[in-house]
Formats: sequence, C-alpha cells, structure tokens
Amino acid sequence: MFAVLKTGGKQYKVQAGDTLRVERLAAEAGETVQFNEILMLGGDTPSVGSPMITGAAVQATVIDQIKGEKLIHYVKRRRKHSSQRTKGHRQKLTLIRVTEILASGGDKTGVKAAIGTGSLSASAKAAMTPASNKGAAPKVAAPKAAAPKAAKAAAPTTAGADDLKKLSGVGPALEKKLHEAGVTSFAQIAAWGADDIAAFDEKLNFKGRIEREGWIDQAKALIAG
Repeated sequence: MFAVLKTGGKQYKVQAGDTLRVERLAAEAGETVQFNEILMLGGDTPSVGSPMITGAAVQATVIDQIKGEKLIHYVKRRRKHSSQRTKGHRQKLTLIRVTEILASGGDKTGVKAAIGTGSLSASAKAAMTPASNKGAAPKVAAPKAAAPKAAKAAAPTTAGADDLKKLSGVGPALEKKLHEAGVTSFAQIAAWGADDIAAFDEKLNFKGRIEREGWIDQAKALIAG
C-alpha cells in the first residue's frame, strides 16, 4: 500500500519504511508526526481524493533536522549597472521515516500534525526550543518599561511681559527667541543703542531687521500710546 501526501507545497509518493526529506517541519528529532493531506491511496482498492481523502493519514518519525545541498545563485548585469553577485543557499529540511499509512481514522489518532515552519508566525518559531530544553519553563520576556518622555524645557518666564508681536515682523517664533535672550518689554527695545542693535543682529541672526522694521521707534510709540 502506498500513499501520495502533500507537504511544503510538494507531493510525495511514500510507503511504510520509506525515508525522505521534506520541507522543514515544526518538530524535534524522535517525535511522531502525522500528515493529513493525503491525495491518493494505492493498493488493492485505490482511492483518489477530491482533493483530499477524508480520514486518511500518514504517520512518520522525525529523524533529524538537516540542510540540503548548497546551491549557488549567480546574477550578472551586463548593461547599465555592470554588476555581478553570487549567493549561496542551503534549504532547511526535515529527515523523516514513514511508519504507518492509515486509510481511515486518521482524524481520531491524536498524533501531532506535521506543520511546516513556513506556516508558523515569527513568534511561534521563536517559541520552539531544542530538545535539551524540553520540559524547562518557557522564558517570558519582561515587558519593556516605557521610556520616560523628555520633559519639555520650561518656557522662559514672561509674566507681565509686553506683547512683542505688536512689533512689525515679529511673530510667535521670533518673540520666543527675544524672550530667551532676556528681552520681554518695549522699554528694553526702546533703550537699545547702536551696540545693542549690532549685538542682537549677530545673536539672533536678524541681518538688519531691527533698523529696517524700525523696532526702536515702534517700541517708543507703543510705550507712549
């Protein structure tokens, strides 16, 4: 009696006692797994599934987790890029030995289903532990403490300060810069001399804006008004 089973996107014709390599399964060496996707059963009374045979199964013992032969992949681009690249790859496989072919009752055996690692999520793969750690309590990653948010820099004290935005060309951002430079009132600006104007032009990168906009005259007018 033989069976045609499907696993890892491939089909295999097997008999009891056969040893074959299949796409990597989520199982450890020594475990018994069961393939439930059976396409055909052969023998005295052949049976073909549509597409699978209900209740049929193939059981196998995992011998080892192995890698296939090394494959070399070479790419060369002659035009435009003129590049070349060589990559090597060894496919991850599972070596199994078929122990039994069940024509029916496979859905009631309770044997672990053969699941390819390609069907598992990244977290499920990470949860798989080697046989040496079998029975040990699973490690649970401690939740990461939320990084404390950087406290916002305290805004300069502007209580009782004049509204410097009344000056021509001064917006919220420029007013903030003036406050940080210690200028909070029209009286301070009205008292500026040539040295003060040059210093603030350099400090705040105003490039002549103070004289061009006439801030000193505006400040005096606002104080008087």
